[in-house]
Amino acid sequence: TDTSHLFDAFLELCKKGKGNKTNKPLNFNLSSPTVHASPPPPPVTKVLVLGSGGLSIGQAGEFDYSGSQAIKALKEEGKEVLLINPNIASVQTNTQVKDHDRAVNDRPTESNSQQADKVFFVPVTPLFVENVIKEERPDAILISMGGQTALNCGIKLHDTGVLEKYNVTVLGTPISTVVSTEDREIFASEMKVIGEQIARSFACKTLDSALSSAREIGYPVMIRSAFALGGLGSCICFNESMLVEMATKALSMSSQILVEESMQGWKEIEYEVVRDRDDNCVTVCNMENFDPLGVHTGDSIVVAPSQTLSNEEYHMLRETAIKVVRHLRVIGECNIQFALDPGSTKYRIIEVNARLSRSSALASKATGYPLAFVAAKLALGH
Repeated sequence: TDTSHLFDAFLELCKKGKGNKTNKPLNFNLSSPTVHASPPPPPVTKVLVLGSGGLSIGQAGEFDYSGSQAIKALKEEGKEVLLINPNIASVQTNTQVKDHDRAVNDRPTESNSQQADKVFFVPVTPLFVENVIKEERPDAILISMGGQTALNCGIKLHDTGVLEKYNVTVLGTPISTVVSTEDREIFASEMKVIGEQIARSFACKTLDSALSSAREIGYPVMIRSAFALGGLGSCICFNESMLVEMATKALSMSSQILVEESMQGWKEIEYEVVRDRDDNCVTVCNMENFDPLGVHTGDSIVVAPSQTLSNEEYHMLRETAIKVVRHLRVIGECNIQFALDPGSTKYRIIEVNARLSRSSALASKATGYPLAFVAAKLALGH
């Protein structure tokens, strides 16, 4: 497990014998052996945060919580914060709270220290974000606090060379890791490298390849869209005509879909994992869907912590979650989802979200652990 190295330290103390007495406190190294350490980010003074955007699937309101916490953490570190978010009905876009409170209460408050220095009410798209970068010249950008829309925007800015052109550093999880988790084909190959179990699947970019993949796997099959939020373009197809209809819709919204074996009826379990650049990992909590796999979390109830897992199942999935996150080199917070066979200990990794998610907000409120706040601190190199 992630603390097994402490047992080795204990054995070393035992080998020294009873005669080696000391009144000095024992100095244990609580950090895990560094396997995938990452270099610290360059020092930054001005950070651009991509916010939650409009209230729609892809940039929904639940990410306002994550963005607000991130801004609070950045301001606490003395950074100048720029925010892009067209949604005026969000807490993170407040900038005049201090002046308002002073006028009402006739006394200063600390609210302004938790707000962005500048807010741009423009869409979270590459065109508008590039214009802000060109005008404001931030040192770094934070793309993991605004949901799937912010993440996809960050990837496009990287791929088109905008970030390199203006010398903007991506804070937190590297773009290469984000792509590895969002591209279904790359993700499947990464999991095979570390011997982890995923559903038998094929990444498809055309309807014909989706049909041939489904014939090879056998119906029913599950289809999932790449680079999508909230199960958009995902469903179970029981026959070829249903696959044609749903795959056509999914491919109209995404350049790639995953056709995989159906695990309908299996338990759906999630873990929230935090990792720093020195490879230390913490599983903040796990969650269990009230409904089995096949019912999307947005249409179900999620319970934290899990209620029906045995101790063996809990630790098996926990160790797997840490193993996966370390291999992918996530920096900050991420969410990993599992499918668990209720009749055995068989499991499959469904996906990893290398960003703050709806589940992150739930986990923060359920446990009291400020995931977004801590993730922002880790992104700065803490």
